[in-house]
Amino acid sequence: MPNVQAVFIGSEIYRKSSYGPWHPLRVPRVSTVMDLARALGWLPREQYAVSPRARPAALTSWHRPDYIAALQRVETTQVATEEDRARYGLGTPSNPAFPEVYRRPATAAGGSLLAGEMLAEGGVVYHPAGGTHHGLPGRASGFCYLNDPVLGILSLRRMGVRRIAYVDIDAHHPDGVELAFDGDPEIRMISVHEERRWPFTGALGDCAGGSAVNLPVPRGLNDTEMLWIREALILPLVDAFAPDAVVLQCGADAVEEDPLSRLSLSNNAHWEIVASLRPLAPRYLVLGGGGYNPWSVGRLWTGVWALLSGREIPDRLPAEGQAVLRALRWQGNRRGKSPPEHWFDTLRDTPRPGPLRDEIRDRVAYLRRREGLR
Repeated sequence: MPNVQAVFIGSEIYRKSSYGPWHPLRVPRVSTVMDLARALGWLPREQYAVSPRARPAALTSWHRPDYIAALQRVETTQVATEEDRARYGLGTPSNPAFPEVYRRPATAAGGSLLAGEMLAEGGVVYHPAGGTHHGLPGRASGFCYLNDPVLGILSLRRMGVRRIAYVDIDAHHPDGVELAFDGDPEIRMISVHEERRWPFTGALGDCAGGSAVNLPVPRGLNDTEMLWIREALILPLVDAFAPDAVVLQCGADAVEEDPLSRLSLSNNAHWEIVASLRPLAPRYLVLGGGGYNPWSVGRLWTGVWALLSGREIPDRLPAEGQAVLRALRWQGNRRGKSPPEHWFDTLRDTPRPGPLRDEIRDRVAYLRRREGLR
């Protein structure tokens, strides 16, 4: 890839918006990344774009009009009826009716739509508020009211970009994205996700009409195993596909400290995948996704921006950066009561190597054979 200036898409809507005091998405995430990047001098005005809010007509390129209308109505009234819960998945514990229940996801969707347009001629875009990969055409699902990865890929398509590789390293399987592009020969979907975890899709044998490669992994996935998966499966598949664009969903919930998975990666594993995918296509869109520990998400996603924008990750954060992290609170979780010092003064985790288990070797070998990799 040529040496191009990466662009960060963000918005202030995420700063005070919360799904509620006990929801996993009560924690600040995107605002933490923005504040930390600015504290480090990594977010100059020329590299920052404000995310627009997607209009309903743009959202209905994949989502159903009646669902979008219901989402707007629930935001206005702050009331989800029994029918809204049953038909649209709104007003549930996972997808509650909160004050910005339409505006916040529509802003994330607008950022991915904008990213597709910005990448028409090539480049790198980072949109950490994106990655809501569970959203369905007519229903909210898994904390996701809209599916911005699907909308971003469709935006790339409208710009004339045809062959798109979608790589997803969130702890949860991207069921909504797989549904959208089932059987599409110009989309290559690759997902590494924890087995036997919600939404309980993405089995090893599932291929979405030939468009998807799913690798469910056992609990305790370590950095050594993710390195093996990257080198033996992800990179060869993407390289062989020769994509015009790569979209990476870089969910931060596969790290050891996250409360909603049982995987054991350090953030180094994510950063190595971010860096290794960049040269494989002239267009690169990196999205956020899951991640429910405010310190691990903020540090991981800030490091992603460092890699994409060519900054060097310091061994120790300056005082301004530490102040951002020390100001965070994680109410309702025991790990928020006495966070370790390295959550405040560094971005980089200590690596978490471990044994390469036979079950991971065997699953990768099966997928390599099925996909014709030598």
